[in-house]
Amino acid sequence: MDTDRIPGCYRHPDRETGISCTRCERPICPECMISASVGFQCPECVRGGSGTGHGPAANAPRTIAGGVVAADPHLVTKILIGINVAVFLLVKAVPRLDFDLVMLGWYGDQAGVSTGEYYRLLTSPFLHVKWWHIFSNMLGLWFIGGPLEQALGRARYLAVYLLSALGGSVAVYLLTGPMVATLGASGAVFGLLGATVVLFRRMRYEMRPLITMAVFMLVLTFMPGLNVSWQAHIGGLVTGVLVAAGFLWPAKDMGARNRKFVQWGTCLAVFLLATALIAIRTAELSALT
Repeated sequence: MDTDRIPGCYRHPDRETGISCTRCERPICPECMISASVGFQCPECVRGGSGTGHGPAANAPRTIAGGVVAADPHLVTKILIGINVAVFLLVKAVPRLDFDLVMLGWYGDQAGVSTGEYYRLLTSPFLHVKWWHIFSNMLGLWFIGGPLEQALGRARYLAVYLLSALGGSVAVYLLTGPMVATLGASGAVFGLLGATVVLFRRMRYEMRPLITMAVFMLVLTFMPGLNVSWQAHIGGLVTGVLVAAGFLWPAKDMGARNRKFVQWGTCLAVFLLATALIAIRTAELSALT
C-alpha cells in the first residue's frame, strides 16, 4: 500500500486534495471548499457547526486552534500596537522612565531583575526609545500578528505573544552580561513568526516564502553593526514555536476538554520552565555580589 498517497475529498473520493477543512479536518476538493476567516471549511461545518456541547458558544465557528472566531479578528493586535505606542510616548514625556522599565539583569544593588524587579522581563518588550525601532517592530507585529490572531483566536494568540516576550527576556537574562540593557518588542514578534511557521506546517501551506522571510530576519539578527539582541530574537522564536505547537498539534478527535488541557498545559509548562531559568540566573548573579 502507498502510505504517501494524497487523500481524496471526503465527498468525492476520486479527487485528490491537500486541503482540509479547518474545523473537522476532513479533506476537501475545490468544489467542496468554502472560504472561511482562516483557510477553508466543508459544507457540513458551514451549515450546522461541528462543535460539541450545548448552547451558542459550543456551536460557534472555531479557529484551527479551537478559539472562537471573533467579529474583529485583529482586535488584540490593534490593542498591543496601541500599548506599545502609548508606552513610547510616555517614555518621551517622563525622563528616565526607560531605565526603570528596561530589561536589566543587575545594576549594583539599585536595580535589575536579580534584585527582585521581575516586572522588567515583561515591561521591556513594550519599551522603545527610537521612532524607527517602534515603527519596524509594529510593522512586523501587524503583518505577522494579524493573520496569526485570526488563525488562533484572541486568547491563544495573546498567550503566544506574552510568553514569547517573556521567553525573549529570559534568554537575554541568561545569555548577556548582567549590566547590558535590552528593550523592544522584537522578541515577541519573532515568537509570532515561529508560531506562524508551525501554523503553516499544520495547515500544509506553501512554506518556502515564509521560510525565506524567517531566514532573512535571522540573517539581519546576526549582522554585525546593527546592535540587535540575537538572544531576545532566538528566545522569542523558540518560545513561539513551542507554544504554537501545543495549540495546533493536539488532534480534534481527542475531545475539546482534553485538547484545551494539552494546549493550556503547554503554556503552563513553558511558563514554569521560564520561571526555573530565571531563578537559576538570579541565584548565579546573587552569588557574585
